Amino acid sequence: MADADPKMTKPEAAIEIEAPAPLPGADADAKPRRRWVRPALMFGVPAVVLAVAGTIWMTSGGSVSTDNAYVQQDKVSVSSDVSGRIVEVAVRENQEVKAGDLLFRIDPEPYRIALSQAEAAIAGAQVQLQTLRASYAGTGADIQAARDRIVAAEQDYARQSELLKRGFTTRARVEDAQHALEQARASLESAQASAAEARSKLATGAAVPGENPAIAAARAQRDKAVWDLSRTEVRAPAAGTVSQADRLLVGQMMMTGLPALTLVANGGSWVEANFKETDLDEMRVGQCATVKLDAYPGLKLNGHVASIGALTGSETSVLPAQNANGNWVKVTQRVPVRIVLDQASPRQLIAGLSSHVTVDFTKMCK
Repeated sequence: MADADPKMTKPEAAIEIEAPAPLPGADADAKPRRRWVRPALMFGVPAVVLAVAGTIWMTSGGSVSTDNAYVQQDKVSVSSDVSGRIVEVAVRENQEVKAGDLLFRIDPEPYRIALSQAEAAIAGAQVQLQTLRASYAGTGADIQAARDRIVAAEQDYARQSELLKRGFTTRARVEDAQHALEQARASLESAQASAAEARSKLATGAAVPGENPAIAAARAQRDKAVWDLSRTEVRAPAAGTVSQADRLLVGQMMMTGLPALTLVANGGSWVEANFKETDLDEMRVGQCATVKLDAYPGLKLNGHVASIGALTGSETSVLPAQNANGNWVKVTQRVPVRIVLDQASPRQLIAGLSSHVTVDFTKMCK
């Protein structure tokens, strides 16, 4: 069989596949690249990891942050000092006002009438004073007339007594003269009492020296009426923005002390940050702080710790936590910390905006 098929005895020729020829300069670039990639990976990555870890470790104890913080502003609850019906509303919701601007007006007519009544009361007190002065002047004449009657009665009594001794008159006439003398003396006492009463009515007290009490009371009533009339115009106590003015409607009855609107004062913004009680160990007044607002992601404001609250949030809540039965789970308390901004904000600060506050323990700003 081998002789019959000589082709089977010869080995098949090996097929060689040649690799493509490398591009010019490829070997020269690959070798240097492989030389520095491996050392870079071996030493660079651990170095970056160590640097990041070291930075975190170095800065972890130097500051504290919280996102339980909100912008606060001075808010004035404006109410009326007098009651009455609203006849004019001069502002609207979110309107900017200046100090002294008219907010709303209450019907002034009842208070104008009260002022007229007070002025009439002053006039009546003045007339009464003139009457008392005239009455007091009249008591002086009555006293003098009583004294003259006493002199005449004494003379008549002395004459009748002398005549009785001589037997030229009767005892009845002497007794009549004596009775007339007693009446004259009683009339003098009455005139003197009337004069004292009139003088006391003209007297002034220590509280208002030099002025009759009736007139002083009438003047005080008029001053009250003038004050009430001036309070029918309710004006802004400070510059700010009007809020919650929906209750101001023409025709509505306004009661004394009932809040009519809220005025958010300008230029009084601060941040109230509620830090955990475990974050207060190294916090001090005057330390630097940074504030970021959720409403303005790109805005960062600088400030400082102005004060640390004296009460935790649970102490000021409507229903503070109690442990009467002993079933108590300890909850980390929050303490309000006031952060005062050291720079003016380029964006409008609205009361109640959420913010993120970071306090740096290593820096003092104030």
